[in-house]
Order: sequence, then structure tokens, then C-alpha cells
Amino acid sequence: MDESSNQQTLYSVIGGEARVRELVDRFYDLMELEPEFAGIHALHPKPNDSSRDKLFMFLSGWMGGPDLFVERYGHPRLRARHLPFAIGSSERDQWLRAMAWAMEDIGIEENLRLRLMESFYQTADWMRNKAD
Repeated sequence: MDESSNQQTLYSVIGGEARVRELVDRFYDLMELEPEFAGIHALHPKPNDSSRDKLFMFLSGWMGGPDLFVERYGHPRLRARHLPFAIGSSERDQWLRAMAWAMEDIGIEENLRLRLMESFYQTADWMRNKAD
């Protein structure tokens, strides 16, 4: 047995499909409920079912699970897909805060939360497309 077969994916460590869906749903619930996320909430279509599904599909593949987003929509092209939306440091920070809160609320272990937040920060910071 080679070493790679012993490596668990983030998808399996986090708990698979049900947990990724729970994370995404809590993230969007917080975005809708908490005034501090009004800025990013305003950037999303209402209702946000399609956004929830797309983030779930993206995170599934990004975490090493089924590559649902790519199968349905092709390469994520995250920055290009988000260019129509004005994203600055405030929007980045709201997104990160909502995700951190969602991970804590659903009981993701602290070390895993920190590991995920490092990656989320890199991506969210790269998405900025407006001056502060």
C-alpha cells in the first residue's frame, strides 16, 4: 500500500457530503440573519438556493470529494466569475467571518478550522477586485 492511500481528504475528515452541505447552509443562514454580513448578502441573488448549491459543489471538489462543480459548470474560474461583483477587504472579511462562524457553529474541530481558514483567506484575498 502506498503512502497516498493512507492520506484522508479534507472532504472525508470534515465528514463528507452531509457535513459540507451543513457548513454551506449554516454559512448562508448566517449571511441572511446577521446584520454584519449585509454587504456580502446584498451581492447574492434572492433566493440564494443556486449560490448555496454552487458553493456546496465547489467545496465538495475543493476538499477532495466529488468534483461536482467542475462536472456541471467546468473550471471554477473563481476570480472571473466574481468580477461582476465589487469585492474589497470589507467583503472579503465578511465572507471569512461568516465561514469561520459557520464552521464553529457546526462543530468543526479547531485545528481543522484554522487549516481551512488559511486556505479560505488566500482565496478570498485573491478575489478582491476593488480598492478600499
